[in-house]
Amino acid sequence: MNLFEGKVNIYFAGIGGIGMSALARYFLAGGYNVAGYDRTESRLTGLLAEEGCIISYSDRVDSIPPEFMNREKTLVVYTPALPATSAIRAFFSEEGYTVVKRSALLGLISEHTLTVAIAGTHGKTTISTLAAYLLKQSEVDCTAFLGGISRNYDTNLLLGMGDYTVMEADEFDRSFHALSPAVALITSMDPDHLEVYGTHQAMIEAYNIFASRIREGGALVVHSSVRHLVRDIEGVRIYTYGESEGDDFRLAEADSTGGNWKFTVAWPSGVIEDLTWSVPGRPNLLNAVAGISLALLSGVKPPEIVRSLPLFRGVVRRLDVRLQNDRIVYIDDYAHHPAELDFLISSVREFYAGKIITAAFQPHLFTRTRDHAAAFAGSLDRVDRVFLLPVYPAREKPIKGVTSELIYKEMRLKDKMMVTPDELLEQLKLTETDVFITVGAGDIDRLTEPVKKILEERK
Repeated sequence: MNLFEGKVNIYFAGIGGIGMSALARYFLAGGYNVAGYDRTESRLTGLLAEEGCIISYSDRVDSIPPEFMNREKTLVVYTPALPATSAIRAFFSEEGYTVVKRSALLGLISEHTLTVAIAGTHGKTTISTLAAYLLKQSEVDCTAFLGGISRNYDTNLLLGMGDYTVMEADEFDRSFHALSPAVALITSMDPDHLEVYGTHQAMIEAYNIFASRIREGGALVVHSSVRHLVRDIEGVRIYTYGESEGDDFRLAEADSTGGNWKFTVAWPSGVIEDLTWSVPGRPNLLNAVAGISLALLSGVKPPEIVRSLPLFRGVVRRLDVRLQNDRIVYIDDYAHHPAELDFLISSVREFYAGKIITAAFQPHLFTRTRDHAAAFAGSLDRVDRVFLLPVYPAREKPIKGVTSELIYKEMRLKDKMMVTPDELLEQLKLTETDVFITVGAGDIDRLTEPVKKILEERK
């Protein structure tokens, strides 16, 4: 079935998500009429409205624009983050509209382009944004659907003329099984989304199914620490990346000078020297190696990488330095899994050695809090002071007995406090620290401007 036959309208149920908004932009640029619903207004929805999307914030059927109330002319796309109880989602399904998941649309795009897909529990957004940047800055070019806002381009969608499309491979709800990559990468397979998979082993099997969807003649790059979990695939070359001597794409040398990293990458065709990377923290160097490996496998030439890498500015909400002066450093980050939190804190500890570090953390999802409370506590114990916010539920309903207090009770750190967002802002005015971090994948990002204002006014 041709999903687009006769369609001139595309309605996005849950349009404000980072992945959905990129698709909305893509089809808007393709000449379709685009509308959608989201629960709350945000910077993303505001920008979409400015670009020509019709957006409502009321989950009511009468909020759907009249011209989209036409089964033959309207395609409906929904995100699994929007519950089936949504009045708008239910209406379109019950009335016989063509309704598809976001992953199905990405799958169609994947089938018709040379897709570079990045999967893994953490690191996906930085690596995919870097890979897309390196392709855009070369003769190869690409289109890219990013899981964050690129600081170089100030958008989560890049449009290009080349054959390549870069996209994140989302493991939630097995969405990455819709993709057909030409080149893929797996960063890690730490247990996550166990509400979907049930067990860690079932999640690992899902990654292997994703890997098996790589086209014959394609390539898979995996971090060497998880290579043993990935089965060989007939017709697909499998490479490793890391710091070990036997890795195909290897961080060979690295030195930090003047706030930048100077490093060397060894790869099957030789050595690339004189690489410069300005993203803080040694752990992020492996993200650089991963992104470089994808660029090389997609045809980017080493001199193009050497030339463009120093100008890569990173991703909004990934080790995002929002304020830095002689009194305070303020960093905002999306980390929402213990491994990501460890990665963040290790990077900050290394880059700001000897400084007092305070973190405000908002747990994301009740199930993730339940499954990883002890691990979150262990990560947070590595900073000097913690403010713990209530759990952000996203798509979930509350689970009895599951609150931020589960993490709080597991922490050994003495200087900790459970706060509401308003209480956090008041406490921040009284808090002495050298580095302050807001962390989480929920709505904690709404505090970034108030936090920055308070810290800017600090004497």
